[in-house]
Amino acid sequence: MKKVLVISGHPNLSQSIANQTIIDSLTSGLNSVEIRRLDTLYPTEQIDVAAEQQALLNADVIVWQFPFYWYSMPALMKKWLDEVFLHGFAHGSTAKLGGKTLQISFTTGASGEEYTEGQAMNFPIEAFMPAFQQIAALCGMHFAPPIYSTGMMYLEGLSSAQDLQNVTAKAKDHAARLIQQIQQL
Repeated sequence: MKKVLVISGHPNLSQSIANQTIIDSLTSGLNSVEIRRLDTLYPTEQIDVAAEQQALLNADVIVWQFPFYWYSMPALMKKWLDEVFLHGFAHGSTAKLGGKTLQISFTTGASGEEYTEGQAMNFPIEAFMPAFQQIAALCGMHFAPPIYSTGMMYLEGLSSAQDLQNVTAKAKDHAARLIQQIQQL
């Protein structure tokens, strides 16, 4: 059984329908999983680098779960990456993450149609993946095909009950696809 480490990069997971549903589904759907919620572990953004590096070393599959912010990861998750994926640990001649799998999993508020030329996002989602692929390559990690879901917008007080049902159903489907892919790695 592969050990799975999930790094939850949502800045306030308790207010997220989609990402919280995905995390809950991973917790119940995978046998050997550790969830590290950056929002609750590091509310002051003081990252315990040694603890994070040890968690990474203990894992076979590393999942980054996050909402897509400005075509990348949220700020706290980027800070985590900058501080934890150090030369000599994550990459370089003494890299320790080589051979592990990096699985990115994310949600977007924008619809899939908006990720096309001439629309609001102007590029397909795949156009934003090279930076993630390069992180994996630099670290000698296998980059698994990304799992993502679009149109995951729900705003309490503004969205309808039907919107909530739709986002929840899409999040459960997202988690099922992610679990299936992890199990096939």
